Amino acid sequence: MRCWRRSSDRTGGSAGARDDDGSASLEFITVGLVLLVPLVYLIVALSEIQAAVLAADGAAVQAAKAYARAPDDATGRTRVDDALALALADFGLDRSAASAQLGCLPAGLPCGQRAGSVSVRIDILVALPLMPDIVGSWAAVPVSGSATAPISRFDDRDGEAG
Repeated sequence: MRCWRRSSDRTGGSAGARDDDGSASLEFITVGLVLLVPLVYLIVALSEIQAAVLAADGAAVQAAKAYARAPDDATGRTRVDDALALALADFGLDRSAASAQLGCLPAGLPCGQRAGSVSVRIDILVALPLMPDIVGSWAAVPVSGSATAPISRFDDRDGEAG
């Protein structure tokens, strides 16, 4: 019967194996960092974008409702700005990166017309995290949200909005 030798008993090739001893932990740490850092950045960037999407949608819905219930156009526009500022503050976003646009339906009639509708579109430019200011809007993601709210036909507005 043949006697088997252990691999450590061999003299040939064992010196090459010893040169690699202990490098597996270094390789795991390196590969872990190479994969982990971009993954963490991706998660942070996507959460910033998701926060902006939720803020835009929420602000659009609340702004449309606030305008539809306002007694006049000036008050309605003030309420739209307030709803936008509140939604952005809730999600920790900068007010200067957002804008609101009002549209009135049916087209051609003044905003606030009885039995009409008001449409609000919120646009937010989300800057990617950890990007320097030098790259500017190149490293920003535009998101938007829109909503339409009906104005009651029994509303006591005078319809003289501009």
